[in-house]
Amino acid sequence: MKFNTFRYLLKLAIGSFCLFSLISHGQNTSYPNKPIHFIVPFAPGGSTDVTARVIGQKLSELIKQPVIVENRAGAGASIGVQYVANSTPDGYTILVVSPSIIVNALSGTSSGYKPQDFDVVSFASNLPMGIFINEKIPANNLEELKQIALKDNLSFATAGTGTPPSITCENLFRIIWKANVTHIPYKGSSPALLATVSGETPITCGAMTGVTQFAKQGKVKVLAVSSEKRLTSLPNVPTVIEAGYPQLRDDLWTGVFVPKNTPLEIKQKINQAINLALQSPEVIEKLDTNDLVPMGGSLEQNSAYFSSEISRWAKTIAATKLK
Repeated sequence: MKFNTFRYLLKLAIGSFCLFSLISHGQNTSYPNKPIHFIVPFAPGGSTDVTARVIGQKLSELIKQPVIVENRAGAGASIGVQYVANSTPDGYTILVVSPSIIVNALSGTSSGYKPQDFDVVSFASNLPMGIFINEKIPANNLEELKQIALKDNLSFATAGTGTPPSITCENLFRIIWKANVTHIPYKGSSPALLATVSGETPITCGAMTGVTQFAKQGKVKVLAVSSEKRLTSLPNVPTVIEAGYPQLRDDLWTGVFVPKNTPLEIKQKINQAINLALQSPEVIEKLDTNDLVPMGGSLEQNSAYFSSEISRWAKTIAATKLK
């Protein structure tokens, strides 16, 4: 990937000035004056965790404070999400999460929180979901997998109950195919992927982070990806649209959230710093290595997108009848 060095340095200078101005003025002039904690409600190694660590490392350089990534996995992300929901709204405990923050709440699998208990400060990255199987499963496309699923008792792994991939594949297997495929929840997309690589669980529905290397080694077969276009890293793998399932078209974003009632000045500072980090060539390259696409945007843009995602997932969950 090529970068315009002069344009980046110019943006960095302007962004740094704006960030300095935000930190130097306003009501919360001392923020941040101690380490910030990124709470990731999944096990290490998945797309959300990767994004948090890549962004966190650059963020610590920009704000001159450590950014510590903590993995609080379990209950389909509800443990970590609830932890942040109950934290002090001071900008020092920040949630980095997938659409699970919406799906868990709307499907009734959350631990009492609502999406409205949070304010989004950034959508940091995006990537497609994939449906992939162990190398020994005699299927090379979704149609062949369907025929096996209708005859045999299969199981599929995800990052947890109530995560977007679990909803998507419940919809595919149970509603569309009318097949009895048992859901096996794990504590993150990385453990789910490794379960399919080892043969412990024959199918995984999950983020594509880390999958490409195993696909190229022949340890898993990726049958379809949920992106609009094929991945450059796996050009022979069809999209779900090409495979005949446009209703499975979806992406897995990673959002950065703070508890409701966090001061606006603090949210602006976090948003400004993350947007600046996402313009860094090193951040873009690290994300690209994991098939992650940088996002970013203003507080207003992110808030509008979050509202649209809540509406979209409400329709999907209703159609899947999981609530």
